Amino acid sequence: MNRICSFFVLLSLTIGQVMAGTGDPLSAFQRRYQLPVLINKPDNPVLQIKVTVADRTHLNAFALSTRGTTATGDIKAVRIYYTGKDSSITAMKKADKQLFGQSAGGQEEVRITGAQPLEGGEHYFWVAYGLNGDTNLDHVVSATCVSITADGRTITANAAEGVETQRVGVAVRQHRQDGVHTSRIPGLARTNKGTLLAIFDARYDSGRDLQGHMDIGLHRSTDNGQSWEPLQITMDMGEWGGLPQKFNGVSDACVLVDKNSDAIYIAGLWMHGVINEQGRWLEGLNEQSDDWNHQWRNKGSQPGYGVRETSQFLIVKSTDDGKTWSEPINLTRMCKKEDWWLWAPAPGNGITLADGTLVLPTQGRDARGRSFSNITYSTDGGNTWKTSQAAYQGVTECAVVQLSDGQLMLNMRCSANKGKLGDDNGRAVAVTRDLGKSWSEHPSSFNALPEPVCMASLFRHDYKKRSKPRSMLLFSNPNSKEFREHITVKISHDDGNSWPQADWILLDEGRGRGYSCLTTVDERHIGILYESSQADLVFQRIDISEYQR
Repeated sequence: MNRICSFFVLLSLTIGQVMAGTGDPLSAFQRRYQLPVLINKPDNPVLQIKVTVADRTHLNAFALSTRGTTATGDIKAVRIYYTGKDSSITAMKKADKQLFGQSAGGQEEVRITGAQPLEGGEHYFWVAYGLNGDTNLDHVVSATCVSITADGRTITANAAEGVETQRVGVAVRQHRQDGVHTSRIPGLARTNKGTLLAIFDARYDSGRDLQGHMDIGLHRSTDNGQSWEPLQITMDMGEWGGLPQKFNGVSDACVLVDKNSDAIYIAGLWMHGVINEQGRWLEGLNEQSDDWNHQWRNKGSQPGYGVRETSQFLIVKSTDDGKTWSEPINLTRMCKKEDWWLWAPAPGNGITLADGTLVLPTQGRDARGRSFSNITYSTDGGNTWKTSQAAYQGVTECAVVQLSDGQLMLNMRCSANKGKLGDDNGRAVAVTRDLGKSWSEHPSSFNALPEPVCMASLFRHDYKKRSKPRSMLLFSNPNSKEFREHITVKISHDDGNSWPQADWILLDEGRGRGYSCLTTVDERHIGILYESSQADLVFQRIDISEYQR
């Protein structure tokens, strides 16, 4: 009988040790994820702590260190949340998370007390920082759990895994900000006066694509992205044609700065009413109607020029550094081929060539409804525009740069990459020497830059090194073949022929919508506006010294 009792005692102790994971009835494992830590957001997850206990325990305190943070004064507040059994990065977004305790920031060593009962097993806590509004965007933060205390017993936490520091950013757009349900589809450009212009879809009612109530929104920054002016609307078709705003949506905008004048352009796609899956424009729509279709679905946009036939390509202009904008001009008849089902801007930004030609990346559907990517350009300062031949079929959203030899490179989202998890997954890439009259496939096409079938950004940054002109290409997208996660900026020093892994910078490993746009902030810095796991739209700044050779 004594042997049987001893066996069950030993078995109970063994189970407790297994539950603790380390042979100890109390243990703490910590991990830092690469997530942007944002100004304008009160709680930014910086450290996950997994606490494992063998039996019912009361957790009393965490001792934390902010060592590794550029300036401890950047941290306004430190909070710890209990998320139960949920170990996901998204746990901090959930309403049922519980505040364990909090402390003011500005200290290198922080002790936070609370009272959290824990049953035997694994439990998850998140350390969150709130930042001061003047935190420098070149700074980084870090958090480490030094020890935990439970029922009067203090143990040292395991060494942290994951990244060492996290980058600071700005939450330019958060969910439901300014009465806008979802802010999507970023575009970013630097004006000739140094102002940053961040454009996006202001989707008022839902996160769904056209058709819907949405306008093109804009924020300006005159301090290199540190702060952003209030929302202004640059394209809004209102109740045009007597239809409600939800049947006059504008989306997928692209911003272009003319480097040789004071002109700035924003192009957007307007849908009036609904063209159904049979290609028929619906009559009698009103505020109560719930009909919906999309220009890329079935026959949602058709051949022709009229608003009841095809989605419309609009462009607006500013000559005062983006403070005010003209009424929209419709370029559909000027540029679209009549038999194309669709001609649309590719979201992001356009470029000014060395000879002054203005170039927009564009996309569409041909006479058979097949998707393509091309460019649209102006050689007379934006007075008239022309469209090029398609660079490739089965592609859509694209980005354009001018290479050092004068060629244009078009980098394209390719639908064929869906489901491809091998080496054949890669962005389509083509080049032209004649403004798209003819195209050649680039050697990097379909192999160098994997994607989960998502919009991406390609940008050329010019700078000087030892007084000599230099340039680099930058590319950003979700660095995954399957999911929209791991937003990464990659660098090429050889006009896009190679993208060495040593020159990759991971910004956000969480899962989000994945769109991004790059631009020059100043000679030393690159800026990126992207759809983040931590906010609808995030701006971050990268010092090019991280990349320079």
